[in-house]
Amino acid sequence: MKTTWHVALASVTAFAAMTCTVGCAKEGSAAPVLVEHSTAPPATAARPIPRLVDLGAGKCIPCKAMAPILEGLKTEYAGRMDVQFIDVWKDPDAGKAYGVSIIPTQIFYAADGRELARHQGFMDKDAILAQWKSLGVSL
Repeated sequence: MKTTWHVALASVTAFAAMTCTVGCAKEGSAAPVLVEHSTAPPATAARPIPRLVDLGAGKCIPCKAMAPILEGLKTEYAGRMDVQFIDVWKDPDAGKAYGVSIIPTQIFYAADGRELARHQGFMDKDAILAQWKSLGVSL
């Protein structure tokens, strides 16, 4: 007896995550058995939100001082602001891709992905929140 496989791409989210549906049915059987696998972000993260990207290094002194601030913002503003840290000493190509020459550098992005502002050097929590406010972004 032969097995027939059907694969259908169900959707691709704005974040390039995919949901795939695989149907497996033996020839002559009534309906395929569906197995769904999703790599999409949680529903709360499906809507676009502003993003803060901090490019630095784990062993850079000002970067190390910013680490707990970034973690605190990531937790406190979860679902309202995406916070990312990129270690450019571990991934030098990332620094080049973002056009970074000094670390730490913070890049503020609108929910639609447009770059709104950059800051070079240490930034405390109040300064980061003030920057968002000056850009007209309400968190």
